[in-house]
Amino acid sequence: MSLNHPFVTIKGRKDGLVLVMDDSCAYNDLLHELKEKLTMNTNMYQKNGPDISVKVQAGNRYLSESQREELKQMIHTFDYLKVEDIHSNVMTVEEFSKKKAQERIVPIARIIRSGQKLSVEGDLLLIGDVNPGGTVIATGNIYILGTLRGVAIAGSLDDGKHAVIVASVMLPTQLKIGQVISRTDDEERREDTINKHIPECAYLDGTIGKIVIDRMQAVLKKHNLPYSLEKM
Repeated sequence: MSLNHPFVTIKGRKDGLVLVMDDSCAYNDLLHELKEKLTMNTNMYQKNGPDISVKVQAGNRYLSESQREELKQMIHTFDYLKVEDIHSNVMTVEEFSKKKAQERIVPIARIIRSGQKLSVEGDLLLIGDVNPGGTVIATGNIYILGTLRGVAIAGSLDDGKHAVIVASVMLPTQLKIGQVISRTDDEERREDTINKHIPECAYLDGTIGKIVIDRMQAVLKKHNLPYSLEKM
């Protein structure tokens, strides 16, 4: 342990523990002190009940995949501790380029007909319709200025659970957000019952684990959705 200042600071919060890492010391010294402090504070987390969430803040320290895995494995050797997130302010040029590509909005003006598939990296802004049998896929959100009658898959990268699907007229045969799939009940969403002047938004409701469709303005008021959606 450093005599001048700690390499690791453990902060207890209502939702778990936050481990704040010094970003100027050697990685091995950091790992040694982390293990030492977790061992000294076993009374904080060795108890009956659910696992305790742990978030690691690495600051301006780059952590390779092997270092991230090493940190996780070391923390998980202590009962009831579960790493939820390891955050670093630093990323490689490749990681930055990939992140920017995922965050971009890709505008496309065309009709997606039966048997056709359109896939983009980032958010898809489609000016046109998706006909039955057509499929649109995006690693981010999907915005359709037209009628969605086919399949829309948003958040295709990783779990993508925070992605949304917006359409001027929402009549999909299937929606998928992250790993959750929803098939539309034709009896509940007949075309002649849809208000074609009010865009609708499909999102994953984590409380019920299902995809919900509601008016876009109502969804914006209820949920903290991506800033790009508010600009639509």
